[in-house]
This record gives sequence, structure tokens and C-alpha cells, in this order.
Amino acid sequence: MRAALLLCCLLGRPAFADHDPATYFGPRLVSEEVRVPVRGGRYTIAATLLRPAGPGPYGAVVLNHGVPVFARERATESWENFAHVAPVFARRGYVVIMPLRRGFGATGGEFAEDAGPCSNPNYQSAEQAAADDVMAAYDYARLLPYVDPSRMILAGQSAGGLVSIFAAGTRAPKGLVAVLTFAAGRGGNPAANPGVPCAVEPVARLFDALGKAVKAPVLLHYAENDLYFGPKITRLWYERFSAGGAQAEYVVQPPFAEDGHNVFGDLIGLRHWLPTVERFLATHSVPFERLDAADPSRQDLFSSKLPYVRSACRSLYRVFLEAPGPRAYAVSADGHCGFAGGMKEAKAEAIRQCSSVAALPCVLYAEGEAVVWKKEDSTMAAR
Repeated sequence: MRAALLLCCLLGRPAFADHDPATYFGPRLVSEEVRVPVRGGRYTIAATLLRPAGPGPYGAVVLNHGVPVFARERATESWENFAHVAPVFARRGYVVIMPLRRGFGATGGEFAEDAGPCSNPNYQSAEQAAADDVMAAYDYARLLPYVDPSRMILAGQSAGGLVSIFAAGTRAPKGLVAVLTFAAGRGGNPAANPGVPCAVEPVARLFDALGKAVKAPVLLHYAENDLYFGPKITRLWYERFSAGGAQAEYVVQPPFAEDGHNVFGDLIGLRHWLPTVERFLATHSVPFERLDAADPSRQDLFSSKLPYVRSACRSLYRVFLEAPGPRAYAVSADGHCGFAGGMKEAKAEAIRQCSSVAALPCVLYAEGEAVVWKKEDSTMAAR
């Protein structure tokens, strides 16, 4: 099944602090920059909060970043890597806190997660240092007046996923209901050895120990073409983890773009990981419904009754619903679609994307927050 690919020509990354109705949709969100004390105030780390505007109480997600190979990349780390991800959780009733650990971005200071040489890495020490910062953010979030401390989630991408599991297994976090990881691991170097990290067994030994200690359910989500951690490696890690008794679910999705390691942070990646997260959390009775799901004024927009389109286009429409604006979604009577978000010419681009794969003319289905399609539109277009 072919469908027009997403065009995501964003005019810069979306800024959480600027919820302009012309660019953001759904429940109103509030953002805040904070400094979180760690280890009794010996130092502080920078963190960004994104939350629903109401009084709550809401659940909370601690969203953890990875570890770039080069120091210059660590120095520029920011919430921007989660710019498309954090609003998804916030719209579903979660306060999202995104800490920058020591040696990263606005936190600065000395990098504390160096595991040493690939021939003999000390991941235990590196993860302990990272977990100090993660748990400081976790405990900070639990004390916020609008947070339900019994509904906490640890989540992260790449090394951020591994430290989420590590913190869950070694720090006994109170109120933890789930751990969500995406491309979790350490030691990957796609330039030197695509798909095979430098120290598979040391990470596997971490999973051995953590499998016996983590009590919350854990999602291990990977892509088939992850150039940091290939499927043979990640399945080994999952098997070692689950052998210890962990409640783990292992998901390998089809290839994504050129490197599936980046699926979580990419807007189009939502079509792959969001349904998996929804199903996983529902299985474990963790609420994850959009706050505006029952809003009568939005029922047409959320309706699953898309005209004509195939399953690939239905998943692309889900991306449209989470995208910043200006945004538009187009369909054709022969089952194709097109989408554009975060660009001034979204309407024209959505039509162009749809027309590039459709034999019949394309018409707009939705724009911004409104369904604009009428059945006669496609009837006329098909003539």
C-alpha cells in the first residue's frame, strides 16, 4: 500500500513556551524551565516541564535523552529532541519533565556517564551517575502540586531508555507504573560498526541484574534498521532481561527512514510508536487517553471514518492530529493521502503530496482543527 510521505518542513523547532493557536492544537499546554537540585543540593540540573494547563492531578513522565558520541553534541543537547514527543504525552494528561543530565546542554558541568574504553566498559558506574540525575527529576515531579505521585512513568530514547530501566531497577521509584524505552542501549557506533555496539555482553549483564529487580512493566521498542543496536543484539538483551522475571514486551517495528534509531524523535515516527504505547499502557491499565477525546466539538476531527483511505493513510492521519500547524491533510477517491504540518503552504503541500501517488484528484479532508471535506468534493473530483 502506497501513501504519500510526510513532508515535515518545520519553520524551526516548536517552542513549548509559545502556544500560538495558529501552530498548536488540542488541550492548552504550559511550559516552564526549572533547575532541579541533585544529591542534597550539591549541584542542580536544568529541566523543561510541559504540562496540561489545568489543576490536575496528572500523571508524570520523566523523559530521558541519549548520549551523543561527541562532546560538542552533548553541549548542545536540549528539549528540542523531544519537541514532537512531549506534547503527545501532555495532551494525554501527563506532566512531562525533561531533565538534562550532568555534562549536557544548559546543565553543563563535567560529563559523568563515560563508561571507559570499549574493550572494558564500566556501564554500572555510568548508569549510576545518570540515574542520580534522573531520580532527582523524578522525585521533583512527584512533589509538584498538580502531579498524582502514584502515576509515574520513566521513559527515554537510546541511553535514556537504558537509564530509565536502570533507575527502575536500582532506585525503587515510588509510584512507578510503567517504563517506556525506545532504542534502549549503550555503546552503539553506526559509523564504525552499524547495528553492533562495541560491548554487547556488558550491557547484557546489566539486563541480567535488572530483570530480577524491575517490578514495573517495561516496553522495549526498537526498529528493524536501527544502526546502533540491530535486532539480533536487542533480542539478546530482551531475552536476558525477561529471563530474570521482568514484565517486558519487546517490539521490533519495520524499518524507519535511513536509521530506525531515530524513530521516537521524528514526527512521522508517531505512526509507529504511538499505537504500540497505547496498547501497552492499556494492557497494564495505565490511563493514556487524550484530554479532549470526549470534546463534542472535536468528534468529527477524531472520527475514524476517514473516506476512502487505506490503513497507511489512517496512521498518517494520526500524525496529522499530533502535528503543529499550519497543517493540512488531503485524500483521494482511490485511497491515497497527503499531509503537511508546520509550514505556511500546508494546504497546497498536502494536495501535492497526495497527488504524487494518486490516480484520481485529491481534495482537502482536514485543515488545522476542522474537517473541511464534504462527500460531494470527492464526487466532483472523481469526474
